[in-house]
Formats: sequence, structure tokens, C-alpha cells
Amino acid sequence: MKICFNLLVCFVLFPFNNSYTQNSLKGTVKDSLNRPLVNVTILAEPKDSLQQIKFAITDDKGRYRLNLKSILYTVTANYLGYAKQSFEIKLNEDQVKDIVLKQSAENLKEVILDMPMVVKKDTITYNVNQLTTGEERKLKDILKKLPGVEVDRNGGITVNGKKITHMLVENKKFFGGGTKLAVDNIPADAVKQVEVLDNYNEIAMLKDFQESEDMAMNIKLEDDKKDFVFGDVEAGVGNDEFYNTQSNLFYYSPKTTLNVIGNLNNVRNRVFTYDQFFSFQEGMNSIFDKGSTSFGDSYDDFSDFLEKEDVIESDRKFGAINFTQEVNNKLNITGYGIFSKTKESTLVESTNEYNTFTEDRSIATATNNQLAMGSFNAIFTPNYKDQWHLRSQFKSADDQYSNSISSEVDTVSNLFLNNRFGDQTFFNQTVEWHRKESRTHSFSGVIDYTYDKLTPRTLWQTNDDILAGLIPIVDEPSISINQFKQTEKNQIKSIFKHYWVLNRNNHIYSTIGNVNLNQTFFTDDAQELYDAAQNNFGEAGFNNDFNFRLNDAFAGIFYKFRTGIFTFDQGAFVHHYRWNPDQENTSVRDKFVLLPNLTAKVEITRSETLQLNYELKSSFSDASQFANRFYLQSYNSVFSGNTTLENTLRHDLNLRFTKSKGYRGFGIYATANYSKQVEGIVDNVNYEGINLVVTPFLVDNSSETWGLSGRVSKKVSQINLQTGLRYTNTTYLQFVNDLEVENQNSNTSYNFSAKTLYDDWPIIEVGWRQNFGNFSLGNNTTNFVTTEAFINFDYDFLDGFIASADFTSYTYRNETLDQSNSYEIANASLLYQKKSSAWSFKIEAQNVFDVQFKNQNSFTSYIISDLRTFILPRIVLFSIGYNL
Repeated sequence: MKICFNLLVCFVLFPFNNSYTQNSLKGTVKDSLNRPLVNVTILAEPKDSLQQIKFAITDDKGRYRLNLKSILYTVTANYLGYAKQSFEIKLNEDQVKDIVLKQSAENLKEVILDMPMVVKKDTITYNVNQLTTGEERKLKDILKKLPGVEVDRNGGITVNGKKITHMLVENKKFFGGGTKLAVDNIPADAVKQVEVLDNYNEIAMLKDFQESEDMAMNIKLEDDKKDFVFGDVEAGVGNDEFYNTQSNLFYYSPKTTLNVIGNLNNVRNRVFTYDQFFSFQEGMNSIFDKGSTSFGDSYDDFSDFLEKEDVIESDRKFGAINFTQEVNNKLNITGYGIFSKTKESTLVESTNEYNTFTEDRSIATATNNQLAMGSFNAIFTPNYKDQWHLRSQFKSADDQYSNSISSEVDTVSNLFLNNRFGDQTFFNQTVEWHRKESRTHSFSGVIDYTYDKLTPRTLWQTNDDILAGLIPIVDEPSISINQFKQTEKNQIKSIFKHYWVLNRNNHIYSTIGNVNLNQTFFTDDAQELYDAAQNNFGEAGFNNDFNFRLNDAFAGIFYKFRTGIFTFDQGAFVHHYRWNPDQENTSVRDKFVLLPNLTAKVEITRSETLQLNYELKSSFSDASQFANRFYLQSYNSVFSGNTTLENTLRHDLNLRFTKSKGYRGFGIYATANYSKQVEGIVDNVNYEGINLVVTPFLVDNSSETWGLSGRVSKKVSQINLQTGLRYTNTTYLQFVNDLEVENQNSNTSYNFSAKTLYDDWPIIEVGWRQNFGNFSLGNNTTNFVTTEAFINFDYDFLDGFIASADFTSYTYRNETLDQSNSYEIANASLLYQKKSSAWSFKIEAQNVFDVQFKNQNSFTSYIISDLRTFILPRIVLFSIGYNL
């Protein structure tokens, strides 16, 4: 296998034959006053229509470079506000050609449509037809071919190293703005342009007042896809009764849009992920987030019910609808609804190192999950000064979860059965008001209400000892323990902001607000006896009936100014916390906290920036951390909260450097992070044999983390090279049997890859990733090394054939135990579709080598785990698709 990999590396890194010998055309572009012009598009169009168009964009010094074949090209220089200039050229050797452009009143829209890529301030526009071949099927296939754009395996998108946070289609949010549903479902032949909007703010009138870290991607559709229903349907069947079906329908008009997506599969096709679930909780606009206090939520019980990436059985059903409607020129409404039903099974084997013992564990899990969620938004603009936003969201989940846990410690084996039933109800209502009173004064206000109720019910069953000495068990041949747990939250936020523009380079922002939180936490643990009686654990210090009330009144002021290439934004928030952890007559407590904040940005050039961010962050844990009576946490642990906890304080410092010239295939992205928890919550873990009691408490200087990461990409001839490095180191305190212990974990990873971009040959990417993990838990130290060599292959050939494949060779090594495992994961597909036909045919294979499990490691505050996660067997599918 290594020999094949090395041969493919050579295949990528060396030209295929002499017909691909290229020469460079380079020079500078200036105006009539001899000033360099930045972001001029240089387009080289071959006279032979079968050859590919080449283009470049000038850098901050007006320089450009084109690698051209020895054929005749028409080279055109395009720039907004200037007359285009064209000339013909055939290169037999490298040549220098300077270009001078003269100002013109040419139509802006026509100029943009002539260019493959246009960069203007915070906006990048890609004209898809000039950057793709027409063989692409979905939006993700297009995005992978755009300069500076990357799409990961989970549907996340980055542009020049920055993450896309909002997805739009025709300037309207697509299913709440998440990216995965868009990249996996929007047909490629419907896409005309892709716009990338940096410093994005959906409140347009506030864009010049407040900097935003958000970046949006807006998909512009082909004209023939408007006022017309389009989409596709695909159905596939395979070995062992595997199947995958999906359908997508879209309708767009100037005033109305409608999107419908459906998917049924048992092949582990992830439609709805954990990240997506929480990204749909939009709430209020991000402009109100600055300086806010974080409040913990009890989602750990719910996360087990969402779709897993690695399963041994899967049955997933997903449906979604999204609509927008322009009622009139003052009112726009949007909404979406999502339904998901998932049945799946997982199997995980692990070796777990605790502070005082090592456990071998096997967990077989089955879940049955139903989820429904929806959103309704309205934007009302009564006049040119005011804008109102109304958002309503709801979420409901009903889930079942069961697992079998086999645990072995020092040759002593135990078997536990765990059945859990949970339901969640979530509702959020937001009303926002924005007003641009004048050129110097603007206002924003919001009232945000959230209701969230989570109710898991758990049954533990075993014939072995369970939590001996920690719970008052009545000895019976078979032990059954019931737990009822409920968390309910009511929260209301009200915030008012004022923007005062003193002049172009000096702004003052002020904020006042209040957050009122009421959270209840209830637990009841009891043994169910053979005679149907209940052995309740309340007298042993169990069972919580806890009400946590907190009020956060705050005010802040910030001063932002620009001078030359420097921008500074500094200020502070003052918070007054008043809280009552109402259990066993605890008293009301209050305190003032000052939270400074600083952002300093240096715009060295349009494509080169250095930014420093500093913030002192405050957060409160959820009610379960304050409730000081015991409750069962797992088959070998109980948990007790602490009513004396307070807010935590953490210094966060981030330094980020970006130098991006995506159109030339060059970019440097580097970050340095430092975080120190000056007041933090740590766990005190008391061991009773193999069982443990966990209690949190507040200490000074509880943890410290620092990290470095960097990535460099460079296009050399027709090969895209990329390398990256990441290092993190965390030191944190823990108490074991009331004794202080300092733990540490560090992680180092690096990668490099090469990707071919030849016109008439396959796109082949080869690469290498390696990760080193070092985890220290008390006196135990564990070292892991994971190595991945990978190959990705895409080839459009003959008339309508598309072949795709990916291969990764994994080597996983636990150096502490001197154990290692190697395996290969591969997937492949072959698609056939004539350009003139709506029908397509595809055969695909997943897990080609029929690998049984994957290796990985994980780390918590008191467990180091070496995991083996089992996966689906080899799957071969034959699919038929139809484009509407």
C-alpha cells in the first residue's frame, strides 16, 4: 500500500508529459498616472475553445502572473471604472508585459460579469461559469474549485482561512443560514455567482458602525432557474438491504422562495449533526453579544440522541421546508421547518485510565430519536429610518436511548443495562428594533425570551454491585434504579445600544442591559424493589429540588478610532450579579465585575492584516452545578453540586495574522492564543474503590491554555501546495481525594498536501497528517500518535463520466501501552450523465476494505480513554437520479 501511495505522490508532483510545458506572462498594471492598480482581473482566453481560460488578479503592488501554454490567447485586463485593454499573445518563453488602463464610465454590472473573480472591499464575487467545467453536481463541487474556498467533510466552508457563518440564496437565509444543507443539496447547474461578504451584518444600516467577525456566502442563481421549479431526485439500493434516497425541490422568484429537502437512508448519511442542531438556535443578532455573560445549559443528556458519525446500524429519515415571502415593500417573512427521525446502534470499546485504576469497557448503544423544529421571522421596515425584526423559534425532541455496559477492573467484571427516555421543549422569541436617527446617531434595542425544558428519565439494571457504599441499596438478585431528572429554564434579556459617530474615524458605542434567569433542577433517585415498593435515596443525601435565580444588570461603553492603517476598539462592561441558589435556605449573594475588552487591527495592505483581541470573560454554570445534593451520574459515579460557586473569570488573548491572495493560490494564516482561568471551577474526585464522587468548587488560577496554529498555501505551476501546524498545551488543577493535582495535556499536529490543477487530467490530492497527544493525569501519562496518509481523486472523462475516490491509511499507536493498529478507509464512485440528459446513473462503494473499527483517543478532567469505535461494513450502492 505504501508503494502505491509513493507512486501517486510522484504522479502528482511531476508533469505528465511535455505537452503541459508552460511559460509565464507577468508584469504590472498601472493607471495613466503610473499608480499601481490593485485587484485588476487579467483574463487569458484561448483561441482553441477546448482549452481552459486562465486568469490572475493583481496584488497590492499591481503585479500579476499567468502560466500559459504555447497556444494563442487573447489577454484582457478588466478593472472597475477603467476601460478594458486586450491583446493577443503566444508564449514560447517567459515574457514581461506591463499594462496601462485609462478611466472609463463602462457599466459596472457588465464589467463584473466579464471577470471570473472580482474583489471589492469586503466582497468577493466568483462568476461560476468561468471557473468550473460544467460537470459539477452540487454546490460543494463548485466551491472546491473556487480560489481561496475550502469545504470540509462536515459541510463547513472557509474562505481565505475564515469560516462562513451565514449562508444566503438570492440574499435570503437558507434554512437559518447553516452551510451543510446548502452545499449538499443545491444543484450546481442552478448557480450563477457566488458572493462572499466579509464583516457581514444582516442589519445593513449598522454595518459601518460595528465591526463583525461574521462572513456570509450568497448564492446567485441562473436566470432560467428563477420563476421556475428545479431540483433533483435520487434513489439507490445496495447489498444487504442498504438504501439511500434523497430529493430536493427549489422555487425562486423575486418575491417568493420555497425549498424542500428530503432524505431516507440506512448508510450513515449524516443529514443533521450536533453542530447544526445548536446553530439553529439563532436568537438575537450578534451585535448584542459583546460583553455578555455566558450561562451554562444542561445539554449533556440530550447530545446522545443526535446522529452519530460512526455506527453499526442506521436508519435515518429527514425532511425540511424553507420559505421566504416579500409581502410588500415594507414587510418580509421567512420560515423553516425540520423533522428528523433516527434509529441507530453503536459499539465502542475503550481502555480508560482513571487517577487510581484502569478500566476496560464495552458499550453497545441503541437510540431512537425524533426531532421537530421550526422558525418564523418577520422584517418590518415602516420608513427609511426604522427596522423591526421578529423571530420565533421552537424545538421539540422525543428520544429513547439504551445501552449495555460491560466493565472490567482488575479481573472483576460487571454488566450494567441503561435505558433512558428524554424529551425537550425549546421556545425563543426575539423582538429587535433598529433606528438610524441621523448620520451621527443610531440606536438598537432587543427583548429576548427563552424557555427550555429538558426531562431525561433513566433506568439502570444489573446483577452485580453498583456504587457500593455510595448509595443505600437493598440487596436483591437483580437491582433496578430509576432516576427522574428535569431542568427548566426561563430567561429574558433586554439590551439597548447607542452608536455615536463623532466623525469618520472616531465612534463611541454605549450599552445598557439586563438578564433575568430562573432555572430549576429536580432529581429523584430510587431503587425499584421486587415487590414494587420504592427504596428512595433521599435520606442518604440524594434528590434535588433546586431553584437558581440570577439577575445580571450591566452597562458598557466603547471608543473606536482609526488612524492610518490602525484601528482600535476598546472599552469595558460593568456587571452587577445578584443570585440566589435556593436550596436549604442559602442566602442571596451579589457582586460587581468589570470586564475590559480590546481589539486592535493593523491593515498592512488590503490582503494582509494583523489583529489582536483581548477580553475578560465571565460565566455562570447551570443549576445542576449549584445543587448540593447527590444524583447518579453514571454506573460508577455520583455527583453533588456546590451552592458556594460563583461566576468564573477567564482572560482570553488572541493574535491573528492573515495574508491572503486566494486568486494567486497563496495564503498565510497564523494565530496565537492564550487563555487563563483566573477564577475557575474544578472537580474534586473522591474514589471509593472503582467508584467515584465528583463535586465542583471554585479556585484561583484553575487552568491555563496556550496554542499556536498556522497554515500556508501556495500554487506552484498547476499544483496547489498546503501545509499546516497546530500546537495546544493545557494545564489545569484537579483534586483527587481532597489532594491537589496538576494535570496537563498537549497536542501537536501537522499536515501537508499537494493537489493537481491540470486542465485535462484528473484532480488528485495527496497528503499526510500526523497528530501527537500527550496526556498527564496525576501520576499517569499516556502518549498517542495518529498518522494518516490520504489520496483524493476526481476525474471527468469521455462524455459524461465522473469518477471519484478517497483513500486514507491510518496508523494509530498508544506508545504508553506499546499497542498499535493500522487500517485503510476507502470510498469510490462512478457517475454517468450526458450533458443533454436529465437522467444520471451512479455506482458507489463505501468502506471498500470492509474495516471493522476506527481508533481514537479522548480526554476528560479525570479519564484518559483509548477508543475503538465500530463502523458499518462494506456497502455497494447503485443509484438513479433525475434532474427536474
